Amino acid sequence: MAGNSSAARSVTSRALDLLGAFDADHRSLSLSDLARRTEIPLATAHRLVAELQKWGALAREPDGSYVIGRRIWQLGLLAPVQSGLRQAASPFLHDLYGATLATVHLAVRDGLEVLYVDRLAGHVSVPVISKVGSRLPLHATGVGKALLAYAPEDVLVEALKRLTRITAYTVTQPARLLEQLRRVRAEGYATTGEEMSLGACSVAVPVRNGDQVVAALGIVVPDLRRQLPRMVSALQVAAHGIGRTLAGTPSVQWK
Repeated sequence: MAGNSSAARSVTSRALDLLGAFDADHRSLSLSDLARRTEIPLATAHRLVAELQKWGALAREPDGSYVIGRRIWQLGLLAPVQSGLRQAASPFLHDLYGATLATVHLAVRDGLEVLYVDRLAGHVSVPVISKVGSRLPLHATGVGKALLAYAPEDVLVEALKRLTRITAYTVTQPARLLEQLRRVRAEGYATTGEEMSLGACSVAVPVRNGDQVVAALGIVVPDLRRQLPRMVSALQVAAHGIGRTLAGTPSVQWK
């Protein structure tokens, strides 16, 4: 029995590795690419990919490459971060975008990274590298700082060990970041100045469900020196509205 259990776990692990081979930069992969990226023997990868395709987790393109299938997308829609948080936030994100025409972000913490759950942008918005589903460092983004300020102590300790420099303006000194996080808790909002992308500044606020910070809401603009109080106020009103919508529903949190 133990041997069968071990084998089952091995097959499951390899199937998950194949799905995990896809990311924002690798949305389409050939069978050989999948085998290489997962270090799974080609024959085994071929068998597992065929099973995943039959179930709908993968789909085959006309050129023979594979992409994530609609079945995975359908399952993703059932996740609390989608069915609860994103739906609750959607009207407020649209209101913010309509009022500012700036890029608007909704994000949650996923371990030591910020995961972008939703984004609205237009032709006049500042170009940013974030996409829905992408992950970026907590310390270099406005939404990331808003989340890190309220993260558990062990998360903060680990994050302080990973202050990688992304631009010349990225904060990489632990003491300086800790002071910024203290100000986030005192003032209720976080800011960045070209720390993730040159020419892009951001301001973000935490989103609470009761006393618990479950997400962050942010705006990206070319310059924070103009109308910062107005942007903070708009963000806080929207965050409060999202929190009010979430109240009375099961807690939404990304761990």
